[in-house]
Amino acid sequence: MIKKFIFLAGAVLILSAGVCRGEGALKKASFVPLWSPQAQFAGYYVAHDKGIYKAHGLDVNILPSGPNVPPGPMLKSGKTDFALLWLSAGVRERANGLPVVNLFQSTQRSALILVARKSSGITNPGDLNGRKISYWEGDLSIQPKAFLSKYKIKATSVLQAYTPNLFLRGGVDAVSAMVYNEYHTILNSGLNPEELILFHYEQYGLNFPEDGIYAGESLYKRSPAMCRAFVEASLEGWNYAFAHEEEALDITLKYMKDAGLPANRAHQKWMLERIKELMAPVEKGGAAGVLKKDDYNRVASEMLKIGVIKAIPDFTSFYKPVLPR
Repeated sequence: MIKKFIFLAGAVLILSAGVCRGEGALKKASFVPLWSPQAQFAGYYVAHDKGIYKAHGLDVNILPSGPNVPPGPMLKSGKTDFALLWLSAGVRERANGLPVVNLFQSTQRSALILVARKSSGITNPGDLNGRKISYWEGDLSIQPKAFLSKYKIKATSVLQAYTPNLFLRGGVDAVSAMVYNEYHTILNSGLNPEELILFHYEQYGLNFPEDGIYAGESLYKRSPAMCRAFVEASLEGWNYAFAHEEEALDITLKYMKDAGLPANRAHQKWMLERIKELMAPVEKGGAAGVLKKDDYNRVASEMLKIGVIKAIPDFTSFYKPVLPR
């Protein structure tokens, strides 16, 4: 499925790159990921370091990011041209008056899960009643709250730190985890997959796609070709990363070391492989990067229900795909 898409995308990208080269000087553009360097963003690092952005006519500056660098405000202040945002963050920014547009919904499935030990007697949602459940604040709390509400689960909520250590020490019965990150940390602690029960929210009718490429609406209207070139080059970077995994990991680890972060190759390899799964089209033969209206409405409706937004932004104004479908 993904191989077929890579082949088809390649033909389009070569043509568009040729058009960009013919335009002369490179156009400067900036991009901010939504977190510190890691394999979750490998495709963008690859596109930069392999000269793919330049082949598409862009001189891209990947800006530093992290827990204290929220991409939404950077778009608002004009400090970046493009940003990676969760869908829920994009909806919130648009609902609050910041005219952002989704150009490419990179992940198609939710990576956020709830993890519990089978030995605790938890095997289905009802078993979470009366238990201690930890989850993060902000956008990362919307899905767990929707899950608990859907199954009428009354549990004690515990604010979660960056690590799953409280769960590993028995302080909570269930813990939030990204399937590409904290879940792997839990496995590396010595727990085996068969000892755990995973609640994948998408399997319970609560698919909340996460990472997407966003720009300000003014940039989209002023320079749609630039938006298309950035998305096409980024996708080409991802295709290259998935086809050349070890090289992509080398590039990612370099970014991590430059940022002064601990760089574990095995963990980053796990992350890259999970991101590939999350980006793959859900339907056989489907196109990458599509934001489905059902997914949009599901996320926005839950945000409206819990008071995060006061009204659901118009889908056609929010979603401006720049790649042919």
